[in-house]
Amino acid sequence: MEIGIDSFAALFTRPGQRALRADESIANLLGRIEFADRVGLDCFGIGEHHRKDMLDAANTLILAAAAARTSRIRLTSAVTVLSAADPVRVFQQFATLDLISGGRAEMIVGRGSSIEAFPLFGYRLEDYEELFTEKLDLLLRIRENERVTWSGRFRPAMDDLPVYPRPLQPRLPIWVGVGGTPASFARAGRLGLPLMVAIIGGETHRFGPLVDMYREAWLKAGHPEGEMRVGLHAFGWLADTREQAVEEFWPGYFENMNRIGRERGWSPITRGHYEAQITRKGAFLIGTPEEVAEKIHDHAKALGGIDRLCFMMENAVVPDERVHHTIGLMGTRLKPLIA
Repeated sequence: MEIGIDSFAALFTRPGQRALRADESIANLLGRIEFADRVGLDCFGIGEHHRKDMLDAANTLILAAAAARTSRIRLTSAVTVLSAADPVRVFQQFATLDLISGGRAEMIVGRGSSIEAFPLFGYRLEDYEELFTEKLDLLLRIRENERVTWSGRFRPAMDDLPVYPRPLQPRLPIWVGVGGTPASFARAGRLGLPLMVAIIGGETHRFGPLVDMYREAWLKAGHPEGEMRVGLHAFGWLADTREQAVEEFWPGYFENMNRIGRERGWSPITRGHYEAQITRKGAFLIGTPEEVAEKIHDHAKALGGIDRLCFMMENAVVPDERVHHTIGLMGTRLKPLIA
């Protein structure tokens, strides 16, 4: 199983702390990616948002900077909001990243759980599903062909047009990021694309039937069974003791999720909700490396196997040296237990 980290390049700050400048936060993030590479983690993903408290709007630029400072870790989006992007430019950017990184680029594409990209780039939320379907079709067409003929509703047609540069990898990896929509799981399977499941609450085993739907659609479409891949994105934090991990993650999680929740009309997060998520069946991977490894094995069994696990850690708003310590625990103590 591959182990990685996802980041939204967040500018989260706990009450009473000095807010980092944007340049300081980016510098810290690049240092974390470099350290993750050094301790043997497999991948690092940067999301895409268009808001003040997250600096990942141009995620390929961050990944390209990281590529120059790393040698083996795979670099991916987490996710690219394809519905509000031009697939030609998306492919060009990641193909260039692939060349810069020596063949380590990937992308995870999705419809986007945040809606700010749609009005920003002139798209209607009413077209949410149709935009993604059409643009994914074009992106896959570009991946397979240097010259593309294509037409659709939301973008000008292409008549035997070349798309360059081409990536170093013969087939640039494109994953589909999904939440809880059954149709999204089935579509990824039909298209023969790796699946990244974002589980940020509830009980992970409840996603088992949806992952089964993905696998059934994959096999029914005739794709090679050995190429099927399932990834899991989840909140997580490691420390030397369970109590330390639980208490380090809680304040930032409480503050940040409730702030975002007020924007979206969610019910307030409580300590009871948090405690439920850190139980053996809960979605959060918080504790010592040994405890979290056991929970990962449970999750993998419930989902019929996991090929990649990506930790979302930014709600733990702690000094950067503590973040590096957790990354080190992932590489030196957690990874050997679940490899």
